[in-house]
Amino acid sequence: MMRRRIVAEYVVPALTLVAALALWEAATYAFKIPRFIMPAPSAILGEGWEWRYRFIHHTWVTLYETLGGFALSIAVGVPLAVLIVYSPALRSALYPLIVLTQSVPKIAIAPVLLLVVGHGEFPKVIVAFLVAFFPVVVDTATGLAATPPELLDLSRSYRASAFKTFLKVRLPMALPFVFAGAKVAITLSVIGAVVGEFVGSDAGLGYVILSATSYWKTELAFSSMILLSVMAILLFGAVSLVERFTCPWLAPAGEE
Repeated sequence: MMRRRIVAEYVVPALTLVAALALWEAATYAFKIPRFIMPAPSAILGEGWEWRYRFIHHTWVTLYETLGGFALSIAVGVPLAVLIVYSPALRSALYPLIVLTQSVPKIAIAPVLLLVVGHGEFPKVIVAFLVAFFPVVVDTATGLAATPPELLDLSRSYRASAFKTFLKVRLPMALPFVFAGAKVAITLSVIGAVVGEFVGSDAGLGYVILSATSYWKTELAFSSMILLSVMAILLFGAVSLVERFTCPWLAPAGEE
């Protein structure tokens, strides 16, 4: 059973990826596609290896901006969701504003933030936060509101305070929703950080992609995109790991 699960979850996807890369490599040579349009995977890996030391700095900058935006989205989004659930007046006042901030394209906000806040990493953190906080607010509010009424009635029958009811009943029931929003937010934070770097930056993987495409260095741009993908996958996996330790009852059958 364990061997079958390992094959299904790891071996098959790995073989599929290798086959796709081999097909991509063969297609670039068979159709004689110019390297500046679609480079072969071998050329992308070679360029990435040459840039391996410079990538360390740029990756750290993007990672810092991503984690800063994600942490800010959790610090602001979760308390905001609690206020929305517990106060109908605040829900009516704040929810439209939250939806409005989400509907504005972040690529349009980034230049304004650059003018207001100034140059540096902080504007990119704010852009990452603006992209990521919406799913945190919505999913957390949904989880808190989805607490079964029977449990709330039971806590009242034991004369539990509102704070204790929140801590012992509402919050544990909402944790799966909180982590669902967090897993979406961490990947969106990567996108937000890169969007901020596109607008104005002198470091970061987004800056490398913008510079590489300006000089037709497609292999370098693809290498940066691969690093961004790996970063997003690892961060998503880290949040999932925290979820597994925090909510062990959510583990699939046979994995406890």
